[in-house]
Amino acid sequence: MITAVHHPLRRRIYDYLLLHGSTQVTTLARALDSQVGSISHHLRMLERARVVERATDPTGDRRTSWWTIARRGLTWSVDDYADSPADALLAREAQRQGIRMQIERLQRWQRRRSDPELAAYDASNTETTAWASPDELRDLSNRILRTLRDWQADIDLNDGQERTPVFVFAHAFPTEP
Repeated sequence: MITAVHHPLRRRIYDYLLLHGSTQVTTLARALDSQVGSISHHLRMLERARVVERATDPTGDRRTSWWTIARRGLTWSVDDYADSPADALLAREAQRQGIRMQIERLQRWQRRRSDPELAAYDASNTETTAWASPDELRDLSNRILRTLRDWQADIDLNDGQERTPVFVFAHAFPTEP
């Protein structure tokens, strides 16, 4: 799953479907400035990883290809792949790519934060240092994921408010002061 999602175009496809819901392949291609064949290939890779799935065309036209996400949110650990050296290597590289993508998104926000269309948004920065056992750290991760899912479920996208996509990421790991 992680190597499938951490390909840059596949991640953009996942994020688009997460925000926009079921989408036709040609719409994805236009929105992501890619070729339909390339989008279709990457969708099949994401489907194999059980990240996206085929969706029913809302118009009933069976000649078009529609897709939707199969899972909301991405949570994983490199340790999940420790049994296979080859998989562990791929997981570490996917983790590095994911961190680079997260930092790049944060840097893009920093460059754009003075845009008038984003003036009302004040990005948050939350951090802390605490003591935790391995089980307590896993519990923290599960609680954060539940909180994010509850928060998303409480947003009424049909209430007439203007919204822009927001990206939320968190890392929790052992450290030294």
